[in-house]
Amino acid sequence: MTNPFLSLIYEPAFETLGDDYSDPVLAAEFPQHTLRFRNDRLLPTLGLDPALVSDAEFIQAFGKFAGRVPLLSMRYHGYQFGQYNPALGDGRGFLYGQVRGVDGELYDFGTKGSGPTPYSRGGDGRLTLKGGVREVLAAEMLAVLGVRTSRCLSLIETGEGLWRGDEPSPTRSSVMVRMQRSHIRFGTFERLHYLKRPDLTRLLLDHTIDTYYPHLATDRDRDARFYAELVQRVAELAAQWMSVGFCHAVLNTDNMSITGESFDYGPYALIDRYDPQFTAAYFDYAGRYCYANQPAICYENLARLQIPLSAVISGAEMTAGLEQFEAHYLATYRQRMMHRLGFDTLNATQAEELLKLTIQFLQSTQIGYHDFFLALRQQFAASWRTDIDKIFVESISPKAIALESSFKLWRQAYYTALNSCPEAEMEAVAKRLSHHNPNIVILRPEIEAIWEPITVENNWEPFYALLQQIWGSVV
Repeated sequence: MTNPFLSLIYEPAFETLGDDYSDPVLAAEFPQHTLRFRNDRLLPTLGLDPALVSDAEFIQAFGKFAGRVPLLSMRYHGYQFGQYNPALGDGRGFLYGQVRGVDGELYDFGTKGSGPTPYSRGGDGRLTLKGGVREVLAAEMLAVLGVRTSRCLSLIETGEGLWRGDEPSPTRSSVMVRMQRSHIRFGTFERLHYLKRPDLTRLLLDHTIDTYYPHLATDRDRDARFYAELVQRVAELAAQWMSVGFCHAVLNTDNMSITGESFDYGPYALIDRYDPQFTAAYFDYAGRYCYANQPAICYENLARLQIPLSAVISGAEMTAGLEQFEAHYLATYRQRMMHRLGFDTLNATQAEELLKLTIQFLQSTQIGYHDFFLALRQQFAASWRTDIDKIFVESISPKAIALESSFKLWRQAYYTALNSCPEAEMEAVAKRLSHHNPNIVILRPEIEAIWEPITVENNWEPFYALLQQIWGSVV
């Protein structure tokens, strides 16, 4: 039988740009192929029935890379921790192919850990198994939380021992396939400016608009409108991260997608408590990419992108687009936080006050960020609307009692918000609380807890059980 992945209709969208943007590469050969994760939830988008796709077919396509040529290592540069680096590019992955989903959207299959490329800079081009596990968990958790994110299609253990400075070594190896709308990065454009090739910038921009912003394709102001829409998408993405308490950790411009998607999860973390200065990456000594800085960094990266785009787009038009970043961010962040609190249509003034008091309460008490929203989901009752003393009658935390004034201010604001809604709205409030507040959020201890049995006993059941919990965590 024909492998269903090899029977998909692959579109050479990026390939048709020519050899100025990528290099053909060969995948590494691995001594072992053990499928550790297959994302059956993505297969229907590709028009595939999970029941008709075998593990062996996943391995043949995404572990042995049979039947796919060319495989393209994409070229890009980037600002890394504020410093320009022209020695980047796909160093341990390649673009496996592009497929049109049943939803009409074009999707990339991009690998990670598939071997050295011209941009490996002396590295082995491999991915640790733990790194692959972490990325699977990040992508699935963020998808459940409503963040615009890449997803992992497969994770295959490859049987090699890798030496790494941030993991006990030798550590196990893997190859992952990521599925997302595009792997074109801000840094893809930055490289063309470095090379002084405005002609290639024009070609890449036309490709980006025609492929990923087709609704703008015939617009007279398509270039400026593209940039303005990218600003909106990135602002919304930053708001999504902030509302769910996610710290990406490495927001270099080579990790910023031109379609406004979140991807490439390395030392990420979800915050335990509301700490604006929380920094996920151990090597981010100055806290550049700390939790609170993420919106400002996204803004800065968009501003940097204006430099290469200025070859083809008016600076005044891009400035006008970027000026809308804050408005887009605040509107999205406020709406998402209101949903987490159970509301949909509070007026702006009331929403701002409730949001301010919620953040103050979380920061002053230092109760668990996710625990607070889970307790709200679990304890909410329609009677809260008529009796303020019933709101969190079961104390969230002894720390909340210790800072009773902060709690009382928040409780009064929440009570007022409930009473601005009709009584019949209480059922909808409860549904929003269940939908936007998962009953599990994977913090670092949860990840370590499932990694230990994998390391010690090769026991994958806790990993699969955790995925089931994530997928079932909202209703």
